[in-house]
Amino acid sequence: MQPNLEQLNQAVQQIVTQTGFSGVIAIKANGVLIFAQAYGLADRSHRIPNTLETRFGIASGTKFLTALGIGRLIDAGRMSLSTRLATCVDIDLPNVSREVTIGHLTTHTAGVYDFLDEEVVSDFDQSVLPIPCYQLRRLSDYLPLLRQGPMKFPLGQRFSYSNSGYILLGLVIEALSGQPYADFIQRDILDRCGMRDAGYFAMDRLPERTATGYIDDGPEWRSNIYHLPVVGASDGGAYATVGDIHKLWEAFFADRIISRELRHTFLTPAVHAASQGPHAFYGHGIWMHREPHAIPEYYIVGLDAGVSFVSKWTHNGERMVTVMSNTTHGALPVRRAIDPFLW
Repeated sequence: MQPNLEQLNQAVQQIVTQTGFSGVIAIKANGVLIFAQAYGLADRSHRIPNTLETRFGIASGTKFLTALGIGRLIDAGRMSLSTRLATCVDIDLPNVSREVTIGHLTTHTAGVYDFLDEEVVSDFDQSVLPIPCYQLRRLSDYLPLLRQGPMKFPLGQRFSYSNSGYILLGLVIEALSGQPYADFIQRDILDRCGMRDAGYFAMDRLPERTATGYIDDGPEWRSNIYHLPVVGASDGGAYATVGDIHKLWEAFFADRIISRELRHTFLTPAVHAASQGPHAFYGHGIWMHREPHAIPEYYIVGLDAGVSFVSKWTHNGERMVTVMSNTTHGALPVRRAIDPFLW
């Protein structure tokens, strides 16, 4: 069933006006782009507007790229989801159980200490990492953070969203591929999907058409450059255009990134994400909403200081919606407002 475009446009205009949304919204129905619009400014100092070709940070949406990188190595026979972390990396991690597997890490069930624990952090705009963000350029720079605390809970006991866990997966990719994490993802995921504008860019050296992230500070605003690692890592920080994200979904479901068998494994609910609702589950690097007798919905999400992102896909590609914003709280209210007209 096609969405009512007039009602959809009205809903979008209302929520954009109410929230002062800055970013892009793009919607496909049965493979056809039915709505695509940019709002607000990519650079407020120089009054440069956002466009459909603007690159936005995707924050934790990057974890999907990391999981796909792991999938590429699995398909190449380098390891499996049951392979233990300790057999992949030669790193001193005294507080991490030697029984942690790759599958525990991809599904957030490893229980490893998290340097940015989202069960504790309630305000990304005020969070500060123990290491200055300008020093976080390589995955090895995160090692002191990974050693700071004990395991959160016994292995496999429950779901707990973990940034540290995905840093560990990035280190696995580096160890088994012999390449820097970002180089491997660029070649094996981004280039393979035709995501020509996507990449891991230094915040102090952003390329053209890249949105600066902004934090609302009362009547004023400030950029997020002092809040995030200067270069993105395997837990978050990649950049992409809305078109890049749609290419990623299409390549994933066409089995051009990982094998069909492994894709089905990744899309099988591995753990109930109870904190996100009764029908929220997590697979491997991807969220899913599964209600009885309803079409499954798959989604990737990112939220950080000055960044918000969500992209959803139904199991048969009937609907695809992506909302990208260069503000902390921009994307999710828009997604909630338009969902009733799409799903």
